Parts: sequence; C-alpha cells; structure tokens
Amino acid sequence: MGDIEFSVAVRVALIYTTAPIDMWEAQYDEDQEMPLVKLQFKPGINRDQTNYSSEGGWIACNKVRFFSGFPQKIGGWTKVTFQQFAGVCRAMFNYLASDVYNLMALGTSKKIYLELGGELHDITPLRDNGQFATPATDNCIDTTNTSTTITVNVTGHGGNVGDYVTIAGVVGPIGGVPASEINAEHIVTEVPGANSFEITVSTAATSTVTNAGGTAITVDFQIPIGYDITTAGFGWGVGGWGGSPANTGWGAPATPPIYFPMRLVQFTKYEQTLVYNVRYGDIFIWEFNSALPANSSVYLKDEPGATASPNFPREVTQVLYTQDNGHLLAFGCTPYGGGARDPLLVRWSDQSDIINWTIDDTTTAGFLRVASGSDIFKAVPAYQEILVFTESSISSMQFTGTLDVFSITEISADVSLIAPNAVTNEKNVTYWMGRDKFFVYNGRVETLPCTLRSEIFDDINVLQKDQIFACSNEKFNEIWWFYPSAASEVIDKYVVYNYFENIWYYGDCADGMVRTAWLESHLRDFPQSASIDSYVYNHENGNDNDGSPFYSYITSADLSLDAGDNFMLVRRMIPDVSFKGSTAGSAVVYLTLEPRNFPGANYISQNMEGQTLNRPVLRTSTVPIEQYTNQVFVRTRARQIGLTIESYDVAGVAWQLGIPRAEVRPDGRRA
Repeated sequence: MGDIEFSVAVRVALIYTTAPIDMWEAQYDEDQEMPLVKLQFKPGINRDQTNYSSEGGWIACNKVRFFSGFPQKIGGWTKVTFQQFAGVCRAMFNYLASDVYNLMALGTSKKIYLELGGELHDITPLRDNGQFATPATDNCIDTTNTSTTITVNVTGHGGNVGDYVTIAGVVGPIGGVPASEINAEHIVTEVPGANSFEITVSTAATSTVTNAGGTAITVDFQIPIGYDITTAGFGWGVGGWGGSPANTGWGAPATPPIYFPMRLVQFTKYEQTLVYNVRYGDIFIWEFNSALPANSSVYLKDEPGATASPNFPREVTQVLYTQDNGHLLAFGCTPYGGGARDPLLVRWSDQSDIINWTIDDTTTAGFLRVASGSDIFKAVPAYQEILVFTESSISSMQFTGTLDVFSITEISADVSLIAPNAVTNEKNVTYWMGRDKFFVYNGRVETLPCTLRSEIFDDINVLQKDQIFACSNEKFNEIWWFYPSAASEVIDKYVVYNYFENIWYYGDCADGMVRTAWLESHLRDFPQSASIDSYVYNHENGNDNDGSPFYSYITSADLSLDAGDNFMLVRRMIPDVSFKGSTAGSAVVYLTLEPRNFPGANYISQNMEGQTLNRPVLRTSTVPIEQYTNQVFVRTRARQIGLTIESYDVAGVAWQLGIPRAEVRPDGRRA
C-alpha cells in the first residue's frame, strides 16, 4: 500500500456559479493574463464574528483538523470489537495486568466489561453477592401454556425491569421449556410484585406448570442497571387527569420532576487489581485472573480482612488510587463511622492496604473536606497533585508525608465544570469545559479564549450535560469535547482545541462518529472510543468510517478585492491539494467557489446561461498526484467569493489543502 499514493490519479472538481455570461463576457479579454493570487487563510475556525469580518479565515468545517496551519481531513476509524456491549459506555480504562494482558475496562449503563484482543468479558459484580439461599428458591419456576414468559418466584427478590439475573440448577424440562433455556443469564422483563419477576425464553411452554424446577436452584442478580441518559421522573398525579394547570391537587403534578442521573463508572488500578465504583455506589475490585473470564468483580467491603462495614466508604462519587504514595481515595462518600453521604468529603485508606480504612495510630487512613462548592464532580491526577473539582471550584490535594498525610488547598472558587467527565489532563496541563467557557490549569487557572464560544455554549442540551466528556489526541496536539446539542438527547457534536497552534475547530458526529467515551493510551497503537452503536473503535486508523466514506469539508470566509465596491472576476484556479495517505484507486475532492454580492445575501446559483440552479454545476480536471500545475477555468464574477473543499463519495481518500492560486481581476461596479 505504501506505493499507491504516488500512482493515484486525482479528480479535482470545481463547483462554480456565475452571473449570466453576457454580463461579463464583453468586459473580459480572453488573451489578457492576470497575476495569480495566493488564497491563503488563517488556521482555525472563527464563528464568533460575522462572515465578512472574518475575511482571510475559515468559518465552518466538519471532520477537518489543522496540521501545521493547513486544513486536512481527520483520520478514519475501524472496529476493535465485533461483539456489542450492553448499554451505553461512559468510561474506558486501559492497563497492563501482565506483559501479555493489555486490558481495557469498559463501564456501561448496564455492565462492566474487560476487552482483550477484541473480545469482551463480562465482569459485572453480583448484587450483594447476589445468591438467595435454599429453600427460598426451591421449585420457584412457573410456566404458562403457549407463552415464552417464565415467572420466577423469589420472596423479596429486589429486582427491577432491565436488571440482569442468572438462574442455575433448574431440573427440567418445565412445562415443555428446556432447562438449558432457563439456566442462563436473563434480563428481567416484568416485575409483578416484590416476590416474583418475569423473564423470556425462546421456546413456548406446552403446558401450565407452577412451583417447579427442583430444590437446588440459584438466582443471582447483578448490580442494578443504570440510566443511559439523565432521566426525569414525576410523582403521583402527573399527567392529563383533566385538571387545570392553574389548579393544584387533582389533575396537577404532585411533585416537580425528579432527575435520575445517568450511570457513570470511575476506574483506577491497584497493582494488578482493577478498582472501580459506580457513581454514588460501592467500591468494587476485579483481581487479575489469567483464565479470563473466570471471575466477576466483588465488593471491596466484602474482601477478607476488610474494615468493618460502618467505617467503609459507601455511596462514593469517585475512587482513585495514588500510585506514588499508595493510598486509595474515596471522593464524596459516607463519613467514618457511618452516616449520611457527605458530597465534599475525601477519605483515604491505609498506605498500600486498600481494604483498611480504620483511623488510628497504626494506620495512615484519614479524611479531609473540600472547602467550596456543593458536590465533588471529579478528581484528576496531575503533576505532584490531585485536582479536585466541584461544580464551582478547583482545589489541589497533595501528599504531605506528615502525620496529616494529605492537604487540600483551594486554587479557585471562581470556575465551573459542566460535567464530571468534561475535564482531561495532557502533558501536565489540565483542560476543562465550564458552564459558559473553557478553562486551562498549568499552575494557575486561566480562561481559555475560544473563537467558537457562542457556537458551542448557545447550543448545548443542559439537561443532558453529564454526557459531555473531554479526551486527548496527542499525535495532533488536540483536546476534544463531545457534547449533545440543544436539539438532541444524545451526543451529536464535538469541538476541538489544538493547544500547539492555539486554534479551534468543530463538527458533528454524523456518518457513524457518535462517541460516548474515548481513551488515548500509550499502551495501545491508536486512540480508542466507545460508540453509541455499542462497539469499540480504533481512531486515526485508515481514512474512512469502518470502510465507508464520510463527509468532510471546510469553508472559508468571503474574500473581496477591496472594500466591496468592485466586482471581481475569477477566471482560473490552480488547486494545491495533497492526497498523501490516500488508498483510493481514484481519489477525489471538490473545490467550490461560492460567490455573492452582499454579506447578507444568499450565494448566487446560476449556470453559464444565467439559469437559476437547485445545485451547483460541476466541472472536473484530472491531474497526477503531487503535481499541481493543471489550471481549471471557472469564470466566476461577484463582489465576494468563498472557498469550500469537501470529500464524501469515495472511500480511502485523505487530503490536505495547501495554498491554491486564482487568477483574479477587478471587473467594474455594474451588477
């Protein structure tokens, strides 16, 4: 494949529109040669200014980045996993359990997985060890003739619709249903009451049977599933019962909406052991086992020798292990000795003993509180400190090595963090998205100037802000934020900050790029992401959407010869497009000239006969790759002209725009 790029033919399509030919033909001498003008633009996208005031820059793009100041199509992506995970993945964590076990942990709204070599292994913990003792499950299976629904009778089962449950030990068939179909993992489909739940099997029963199955049945529930997105719930009486909105009582909402947060999982690592928690839940561990997937995760509090339950942190916002000093930290949790959750509390275990949280003279376990804010959102490891974010403050937590063990110093109480995962650290610099601006911390907190501020913050679904996440793409010096727009309940847009060139660009997630989590790890060859379609992808791998082309474009602000009084005539162009990296047999991009006469006017759309068109006219010119000497005649006349380059219909295309040249001349003031 390495030699292909030097033998590819490039089809450069110029899309042009023009005023009627007789309006300018008499003013133009075909033999007259004019100097070529370089069309060179400032890097980055600026949407906070008008088109006209942004002259000399770019104003719109999608799936384009800037490299060394020039726009190019972003890299493609390919599937890592070929089996789908359950739920929506919001967390990814990569670590080496040994020299040959390069593991990726995935935390979804329904399960916990480990990915190894493209295969997914379910390590979701059982709920409180999940097993109901005999005889509570003796002969607990009911079937109904002709139905595929199985009723399981377990007193006080505690399950909910959507939860995962594993049944074993059934002796069958039961009512014509094979035991093998019942002895499996199931999703709870209905909960008729506190003492029974329903599942679905493939084979319809041939008879109605009650209280069957044997006396060695086990029913194991996994920890409850979470919400895919933030979900609003209401109290009794909400809905159209016939009352007036002005009234209270019958027919009016009994309570304001209650918002159930989507599930977020936080991962960390202690030696070869994976440690994690579900937001506002317990701490779990998965101990490395080379016989994957032989074991599930377990509660850390249930480990042999663990601190007595009242002293163990529960309802934890985030767990984090400090590799340099050996403490497991719990942010936003229940206090020592038990009690209601303290959302600003930070607790830590004994040094190098993550199951010992006892505070006495023989341990280094302890606690501190964050001074400002109302709830800890996120803790981010940085250089020789841990940055602790609340919704309105940032503090520095540092290991002191004294009897106090840790200290917390407030850095700023004048910041915001829009969502727990909207912050990332790259090269010891921390970047995050606030509620109405971007911030950076490199020893001090600063607002990050953004030329897309209005474009982004005026178009966010605030109810679904918890979905927003930040990630890095170090190869291209980029920080990405994925977010849901105001018109969407799921992530559908992204914005990128290039910290090396100090510029911004953005785009949408159409063409198969709706991502819910992203991780760039030095332990893997490519940045990897979790997609809304429940697969894991390698990014910057190839040029396409897993083999299919995707739409990529960039549009300039309008160009004019002077203050806008004169018309300009563009006779010909010499495109400067590099197709290095293309694998297509015939690579193609389209260059579009977009003329108009006034800043607020629509673009002109006429053919050479002066007829209005519903789409532009195409003219193509074929040139060998890396030889940009062919000229393309376009003949476009207007006061202002914009430029677009785009690709969308050929797989394997990579492109970078250089400095195209155009033959431009003044052409009078008459329309």
